Amino acid sequence: MTSSPSGGEEKEGPVIRDKRRIDPETGEVRAQAGESPPAPEAPVDGGGAKATGEEDSSLKTQLAERLADLQRLKAEYDNYRKRVERDRVAVREQALGQVLSELLPVLDDIGRARDHEELTGGFKSVAESLEAVTGKLGLERYGEKGEPFDPVVHEALMHSLSAEVTETSVTDVLQPGYRIGERVLRPARVAVADPDPDSAAGEPGGGPGDADDEPDE
Repeated sequence: MTSSPSGGEEKEGPVIRDKRRIDPETGEVRAQAGESPPAPEAPVDGGGAKATGEEDSSLKTQLAERLADLQRLKAEYDNYRKRVERDRVAVREQALGQVLSELLPVLDDIGRARDHEELTGGFKSVAESLEAVTGKLGLERYGEKGEPFDPVVHEALMHSLSAEVTETSVTDVLQPGYRIGERVLRPARVAVADPDPDSAAGEPGGGPGDADDEPDE
């Protein structure tokens, strides 16, 4: 009960609470006690799709750059590996060439002994074994009479003219040459002959003044 301003007592009237969930005036859903108001909906537009497209494009660009980096690294590694292998082979050939070059005087002595038929007995066996070993290591002896003269592999120590040749040729091998593959360790020292311009080429004894008739006695 409450007191009126005039000092009298006044009875309380009934209290009516509107618990309707829908507001009849606005038509909106009322928030109930203990409930939070609904969150506003995000505006629907194309911003999200556009951002996703840009991210995809950026990822593709990054992947292409990483792939290019990997390909470049692989090419560099392949070139490095080939260069190391090439250098390794070159160092091996150089070291082998130096060792075999020291043996050339010994092989020359063996060749001279063979030419003079002095290669006999135990010396012959040792010489043949040494020649077999150097052959397995790739050492090749060259230089033969009658072969065309090649200044790359031959060293001419003597020169003459001959009616028996049609091109500059080796007429004698003074010292054989040795090589490993395409690498010349020592050129063959030879005597060479050029065609004689005063004689018929390729016809020995066919030059002027070489008549078959003998003088009358």
